[in-house]
Amino acid sequence: MPNLKPIANFLYEVGMLNRTPRSGFQFLGSGDQSVAEHSFRTAIISYVLGTMDGTVDVGKMLKEALFHDLGEARVSDLNHTHQKYNERRQLDAVKDVSATLPFGDEILHTYEEHESRSTPESVLVKDADTLEWIISLKEQVDVGNERAMSWINFAKSKLKSDTAKKLAEEILSTDSNEWWGGQPGGEAWMTHNP
Repeated sequence: MPNLKPIANFLYEVGMLNRTPRSGFQFLGSGDQSVAEHSFRTAIISYVLGTMDGTVDVGKMLKEALFHDLGEARVSDLNHTHQKYNERRQLDAVKDVSATLPFGDEILHTYEEHESRSTPESVLVKDADTLEWIISLKEQVDVGNERAMSWINFAKSKLKSDTAKKLAEEILSTDSNEWWGGQPGGEAWMTHNP
């Protein structure tokens, strides 16, 4: 059995992502989200895109989505403005944590593949990452932040796959409250009898 102390420390470190805020919301002026929340929905979107594509390894995509922002536990989330003035050394952070783990080589390889966008899976996971941001922005539009729409237009230009582009259009034409009946005219939740 491997030394369990580094694994325990790794699991505590991953918990730091729960408390690491996504910094773009500070500039947007509304909303908030942790890196862990972002990574979870990115993993779900990765599953959806991979399943819709039908030609890629969905399990590989899920692993990539889970680890794509792992280094932010050590370097924080640096948005585009922050990156202009700070060196983003997320790869170094992932290398350092991976060096302590018996399965670290796999995490490092997964992270490097994601960053290189060298496989169909890594391209789709990056699209999932971008779609997650688009969804988060659309939620802000739906509660009245008009500034978020210009951010959405920029994010949409980053999408690579046709599947992600089509899904983005559907996301943008759907009220974020529709799923539970909370959109205007959707009073089903008010009349439901348990």
